[in-house]
Amino acid sequence: MLQSLSMALLSLFGWNLEKKIPEDNKILIIGAPHTSNWDFPLTLLAMSALGLRFSWIGKHTLFRGPIGSLYRRIGGIPVNRKASSGFINEIVQSFAARDVLRLAIAPEGTRSKGDHWKAGFYRIAVQADIKICLGFIDYTTKTIGLGPTLMPSKDIAADFELIKEFYKEKTGKHPHKKSTIRLREKEILLFEKEYGQPAAVQDEGAET
Repeated sequence: MLQSLSMALLSLFGWNLEKKIPEDNKILIIGAPHTSNWDFPLTLLAMSALGLRFSWIGKHTLFRGPIGSLYRRIGGIPVNRKASSGFINEIVQSFAARDVLRLAIAPEGTRSKGDHWKAGFYRIAVQADIKICLGFIDYTTKTIGLGPTLMPSKDIAADFELIKEFYKEKTGKHPHKKSTIRLREKEILLFEKEYGQPAAVQDEGAET
C-alpha cells in the first residue's frame, strides 16, 4: 500500500520514476545533483515507490531530540564530518557485518556549489568491495531514480570520468548550485599512493 501511495504522490507532483532496481544486497548509492532541500523527500518517495529499503547518512546534529529518533527509524545514520576517516572505517565494517545494506550518500556533501566532490564514497566502495549505483534527480525532465552500477576499478580518475559523463545532463532544482564533478588532485594522488597507480600509468612510466 505504501509503495502504491508513494508512486501516486510522485505522479501527482509530476515526477517520472526510473524503475531500475539493483539486485545487489550490498551497494552504495550516490545521489546527485544535490542542490535543494526538496531532494531528500523526493528521494524518500522514489525509494518507497520502488519498494527499496535503504539507509542514508546525515550530519550528526540533525539526529537530536524526537526528530532524531524519526530519522533513525527511516534509515538515517548520523555522521560527524570532522571524523571522515573514522566514518569510512565504520561504514566499511557495517557492510561487512550485515547481509543487506543499501547506503545512499550525496557525494557533493553540500547543497551549495563546490569545485569538487568528496572521495569518501569511492573509498568505502573499494574497501567494502561493493558496487556504486548512480542515483539521480533531474528537475528538467522531472525524473528521479537509480541509474547504472559501477564496480570500482581502483583507477579513480578513470572511474570519475564515467561518473561525470552520466551526470553531465542531470540538472538540479538550482542549477547554479551544482558542484563540479571532479576530485582534488591531492585526493587522487593519496588514493594512488595507497592502492597503487593504475596499470596504464605504470605502463607509460615503464616506456620512458
